[in-house]
Amino acid sequence: MIGSDSVGDAVHLREITGVLLVGSPSTSVSGLCNHTGRPVEGSVLVVEALGPELYDTIVASAAVICSSGGRTGHMESLCRSRGIPVLRVAQSELAGMTGLVTVRTDRQSVTLGEADTLVRAAQLPAVAIGDLGSICVVIADATDIQSTNAIAPRVEQVTSFFIREEFVCLSTGLRPLDLLREGVEGAEGYGVAIAAELCSFVKELLPGQRLVMRLLDLRSDDAARITDVVDVDHEPNPELGLHGARWLLQEPHYPRAFQALRAHVRERLGPEADRVSFAVPFINDLDEYLGLRQRLGLSDDEPLSVFVETPAAVHSTAEFCAAGASEIFVGTKDLTQFYLAADRGNHLVADSYQTRHPAVMAGLRQAVVAGRSAGVPVHVFTLGGDAAHYLGQLPADRFMMCTAELAQLAQQGGRLADHQDRGEHGACCCGPHAG
Repeated sequence: MIGSDSVGDAVHLREITGVLLVGSPSTSVSGLCNHTGRPVEGSVLVVEALGPELYDTIVASAAVICSSGGRTGHMESLCRSRGIPVLRVAQSELAGMTGLVTVRTDRQSVTLGEADTLVRAAQLPAVAIGDLGSICVVIADATDIQSTNAIAPRVEQVTSFFIREEFVCLSTGLRPLDLLREGVEGAEGYGVAIAAELCSFVKELLPGQRLVMRLLDLRSDDAARITDVVDVDHEPNPELGLHGARWLLQEPHYPRAFQALRAHVRERLGPEADRVSFAVPFINDLDEYLGLRQRLGLSDDEPLSVFVETPAAVHSTAEFCAAGASEIFVGTKDLTQFYLAADRGNHLVADSYQTRHPAVMAGLRQAVVAGRSAGVPVHVFTLGGDAAHYLGQLPADRFMMCTAELAQLAQQGGRLADHQDRGEHGACCCGPHAG
């Protein structure tokens, strides 16, 4: 429950160190602890692990304190998009988090009580916004489009916004598996509901901007948390299980949902419907790509981009391009864990999860070169602290970034530092020790 305002002087002095998973533009964020799991605006969420069932609670929080997880988990990525700091501490410390606390991103710690006033984090200059060329902003809902386009001065390089279909579900309370398995009527209703959200997103776009939705990629463990009616099969290793393209190729009624989605978008937006496109998630090879195009009812001249996030997909990039992939989006977070066999959500192997590892860089380079050779745009996702390194080491000028990190870059004189975390290597926390 939300703790009391009053804490003793001794408590004020207690500081608990942890590991910063996600930083924020401020070095200090204070709020009342929230153990309920329910949304409390401006509170500090205290929870063992972040999951999709906590979506509404997370976006209402000023900060998060947890006892497990990695820097690039799905919900951590949501926090990164919103600039919500996430601090991981020992599980034994969670029960003692009550009342007012202050998360210090500069010290990777939490103080029981109010430590100091909010201070903007400083970073050393290394990369200018203009150096990044075209920027695709990764968003969680329409408010991220609004906040990005409200950055002053406007970031002209923002040409597109990228959203995961499951985030559309989470922000609107949709239960995708329950609806898809109701039958044709439920699937079509689901598709129309997704389309309605996408149309509302398009209204927020500025001239020259567009929206890309990554098709549903719901792992069984996450699906079980947001499914009320149907049974979700238990998988021993959901990360490598039935999701992404392989799931889309099997789910009986998803094609009907997708067709209803596209029809509704065309009806609502007319010529503006061309500003909405789609990307295939978690795909390995050309056979999956061609099979999915056919199953979704796409003609040869209708665009479908590819989200490259497995080593097999890296090696298939040239084939995707030759088969008509309209764009390539390189998902660095998953690609890193698959190249290095290091679970991105497991803090015990965090030292092995390195977004700048030579093997990861070689894979990124191969995908970029293959796309550029075919004349297909390639967008590389970069954590903020990796931007300078990627820009210097890759023949890339199109990048994907989270909303809050882009805003921080713009607000700090348009420059972003190239430096590593002192703790877990190769990831970014959008704070003074980002890497």
